[in-house]
Amino acid sequence: MKVIPASLCVRCKGGRNLCGLGYCPLLSRVELKPKLDATLTDEFFGPSTNVFVGRFGYPRVSVGPLSVIQANSTDMQVIDDPSKWFGLSYQKIIELRSLMMRSKHPENVKTSSRFTEDNKLLALAERPVEVELHFKKKPAYRMDFSDVHQPMGPSAQLRTMQIVENVKVSRTIESVTNDEMKSREAMVTLYEHNEGVYKIMSVLSSGALGMRRKLVPTRWSITAVDDTLSKELLKRVRTYASINEYRVYESEFLSNRVCVLLAPGAWEYDSFESWAPGSIWATHATRPFIIHEYEPHGGRTAYADEMGGCYYSTRLAVAEALAQERRQARCIAFREVGEQYIIPVGVWQVRENVRNAMRAHVKFATLDEALAYVQTKMRIPMEEYRKRSVILKQRKLTDF
Repeated sequence: MKVIPASLCVRCKGGRNLCGLGYCPLLSRVELKPKLDATLTDEFFGPSTNVFVGRFGYPRVSVGPLSVIQANSTDMQVIDDPSKWFGLSYQKIIELRSLMMRSKHPENVKTSSRFTEDNKLLALAERPVEVELHFKKKPAYRMDFSDVHQPMGPSAQLRTMQIVENVKVSRTIESVTNDEMKSREAMVTLYEHNEGVYKIMSVLSSGALGMRRKLVPTRWSITAVDDTLSKELLKRVRTYASINEYRVYESEFLSNRVCVLLAPGAWEYDSFESWAPGSIWATHATRPFIIHEYEPHGGRTAYADEMGGCYYSTRLAVAEALAQERRQARCIAFREVGEQYIIPVGVWQVRENVRNAMRAHVKFATLDEALAYVQTKMRIPMEEYRKRSVILKQRKLTDF
């Protein structure tokens, strides 16, 4: 097997084909079969909670419902809501998501057909919708893992789909999707009316938003929502007074340790991500591999190519906390991924990990004290971060 350098893997994360092989050799080694009591056949009758839009072959992509094969009433409440997954074990998350079956049917992203409209209804619905599905052949038993979207279980090519009950859509979503407004405005409106980010991602992906409506690959919709909402929040954050002390927020989940250091000053953002040897994207590395992104006070227009979706999910979680407090700050975010992170479960785990971190903090009088505390929580020497950080190289008198 060709040995791929960690410098490519930690940037690609299985989704950008930077190695040129056409597939991810690391993800292909993950062979987990869902443990299902029921025998899958070429037809299905049951609840669908969401839709999934693929990206390969764009603009002609695979579209279809995500259906729950079997789950008890407790699992049904959380199976497609990552905001409720923080603290769950690897085993429980994979067990839950192995019950999510993906149906696939090729469609052009600009197509408006009965099939795409039905899928749109599934994405907009307030609760799971009963559907009847017929497949070209019975679903294949395999798990699908990604560093961006949530894991999924069996998949099958769809022959026909029928919604077999009346679909209820919330008044807010119905109003926004019936109005002619730009996607950005629609996403912000939904968020301001307390629709969760995961619901907004689903609605955007289904092609229900925007002036020129079209399907949006699920992977892209996740980053688009994180980026759009955090930019909107940061417009407000930049108008607020600065915090007047140094703060460190921390959390750990699924062998991902995050620390967020907030310092007095106008908003700017340093973001670090490091991967330990043996973790999923640094399998062949002999030392931790660090990547870094920076955003000045006025924001950035270029995509965070080095870090990808994690950059935006972290920024959203921090922006939410600052906006709620009505303060701004300089932000340095650290994420260290340990050896036990061997299966990617999606960017949601970064978002929810940082959200959890932002619930409480420790205060310090100086930057050096705050950095010393961060060092007690992180494995990589602070000097490795210092020499890459933009913020730490422009120290101010107030930092001492």
